[in-house]
Amino acid sequence: MNPIFQYIITETVKYQLKNKGNKPGSKQFQKEVRKTEVEFTHILHDGFLILMGILSACFGLKAFLLPNSFLDGGVTGISLIASELTGISLSILIVLINLPFMAIAFSNIGKGFAIKSVLAIMLLAITLHFMPFTSITDDKLLIAVFGGFFLGLGIGLAVRGGSVIDGTEVLAIFISKKTSLTIGDVILVFNIIIFAVAAYVFSIE
Repeated sequence: MNPIFQYIITETVKYQLKNKGNKPGSKQFQKEVRKTEVEFTHILHDGFLILMGILSACFGLKAFLLPNSFLDGGVTGISLIASELTGISLSILIVLINLPFMAIAFSNIGKGFAIKSVLAIMLLAITLHFMPFTSITDDKLLIAVFGGFFLGLGIGLAVRGGSVIDGTEVLAIFISKKTSLTIGDVILVFNIIIFAVAAYVFSIE
């Protein structure tokens, strides 16, 4: 492990055990250091996956889908429709529309999962707002294939990191626990509704 991280972990454990009578050479101290190292490594690993997921999703959206008026499913799709109708920034809408789903995650899935997801969604919104990407192509097939690939990859990496960047996945988990529907079924139905609304509001194409 990096010496700087090792020093931070050791000093943190020293502080935690200061009033428990455990000295730096004791077995309990060494056990706590190893435990903290594992936890810290796990946090770094999850954080890296989530960050890569956010960058991949942002690239798929800004380099392919958004410049060519392509629609996505989930909360991002709802946000895109709302942004077109109201003129409100997409980044703001992504955060606001995801909040009810994060409340469901907090009460039904777990506090840690909900906190990581909120941070990931906020970081996605910030990245979408400030990070510039040039449109790669105007070929509709390439836009659909590669825009969907990078966005899906981003969602998958975020899930591997223990969070979500689209609240509909939380809703799908919640509904699947209450009904016989699978998570995939719920997401499919949700996206069919979103695209039906988009076809009505904008155009079938």
